[in-house]
Amino acid sequence: MKFNTKAIHGGQKPDLAYGSVMPPIYQTSTFAQSTPGGHKGYEYSRTHNPTRTALENAFASIENGSHGLAFSSGLAAIDAVLKLLKPGDEVISTNDLYGGTYRLFTKIYEDFGIKFHFIGMENANCVEDYINVNTKLIWVETPTNPMLNIIDIITTAKIAKRHDVLLAVDNTFATPYLQQPLDLGADIVMHSATKYLGGHSDLVMGALIVKDKDLADRLYFIQNASGAVCGPQDAFLALRGIKTLHVRMQRHCENGKAVAEYLEKHPKIENVYWPGFKHHPNHLIAKSQMTNFGGMVSFTTKGNNYQDAMNIVEKLNVFTLAESLGGVESLAGHPASMTHASIPKEDREKAGVVDSLIRLSVGIEDETDLIGDLKQAIG
Repeated sequence: MKFNTKAIHGGQKPDLAYGSVMPPIYQTSTFAQSTPGGHKGYEYSRTHNPTRTALENAFASIENGSHGLAFSSGLAAIDAVLKLLKPGDEVISTNDLYGGTYRLFTKIYEDFGIKFHFIGMENANCVEDYINVNTKLIWVETPTNPMLNIIDIITTAKIAKRHDVLLAVDNTFATPYLQQPLDLGADIVMHSATKYLGGHSDLVMGALIVKDKDLADRLYFIQNASGAVCGPQDAFLALRGIKTLHVRMQRHCENGKAVAEYLEKHPKIENVYWPGFKHHPNHLIAKSQMTNFGGMVSFTTKGNNYQDAMNIVEKLNVFTLAESLGGVESLAGHPASMTHASIPKEDREKAGVVDSLIRLSVGIEDETDLIGDLKQAIG
């Protein structure tokens, strides 16, 4: 089954009760039992819910995995992965990653005795320099948030396998439409399904997808025991969003390309970060592991002036100044003061997240309106 078909039908079947094409919203906390332990597969909605099951099957299908898990947020999904570890374990992570992930790693799990190494992974072979007997997890974003760096998943996976280390890939920016990390050797794929998978800025959700049953069972236990599950209404919305993922991503990619090329030629713009440029440091790797380059674009103004960035984001009309990304509408953000404010300034700037950096989530509006909005805002 090709991806466009799987997005609509993958892991799905008509409801057994009445044949409804869309899975019903089972808005219930509990399920009747004929005898203690005698039920029809569901007993309590924290553990399982039919609407969530349908979504988790869809997650697994579009990522070519065997098991999917849905959580109440992307951070809840990451939290479940970290709960696979124990005090004394070490994690290698990219130094350019979502601020909330960094905060979870450093402000919570470091206090539990987990050690984190934040490194540049643009040369994936550098990862091996940080592996030791305590290393249990490599955490990768590619493309990274917000610098759009590209990390070689195949090379990183080979290193992880050689040292018996788990490799988890945050695939939020690329989505399974553009990139399927499990097929490239990753053990775990994570999504903030709030973003492109939901696609309409109307839910908060996280996802994990794996191929290994034993790993899936460990994560299912954590999911149930910790309880950070999504509700059936959000599961329904995410299922609806996935059914149009392929057509939305086509337009996100088209508009992202147009916006990136416009910004690169603008005399007031210093740097434009988008993996589709041939001069992007890892463009060839992006081309080899992605089918297109996505709708995320970041850029800096000349002179690295904070106020210039503020003036731009506050003048935008079609782009909305807001947290998050991946919805049908275009959003603009200032990472240093918004999504990445939890990262210390010195560490942010070493990774390229300077005060003039603006991150765009390019939506599916008409590209001429988007470019016109940027033109009037930048001047």
